[in-house]
Amino acid sequence: VAPTTPVCEVPSSAMTGTVVELSCKETEGSPPSEYQWYKNGVALLERTGTGSARAANITYTMNKKSGTLVITKNDTGEYFCEASNGIGLSQKCSVKRMQV
Repeated sequence: VAPTTPVCEVPSSAMTGTVVELSCKETEGSPPSEYQWYKNGVALLERTGTGSARAANITYTMNKKSGTLVITKNDTGEYFCEASNGIGLSQKCSVKRMQV
């Protein structure tokens, strides 16, 4: 079964120096979906660290299975996630801006 549009939880603001957790979930897909987070339209790498986003000077941990994105550094931007399970089209939640 293809995934449905995921529900993304992105706080609209966060305090400087705090750890922020963003979540993404959809429950209709079978097999279960994997999740990909994007910041300002650019896919974030799964591994912990700055990865290709080093120029943006961010630090995060993304879990594709659970749909969580934990940001450990000031990182204002526009975030959304995409759910896919290899069946049908992947689905994206609406873009949400987080201000630090």
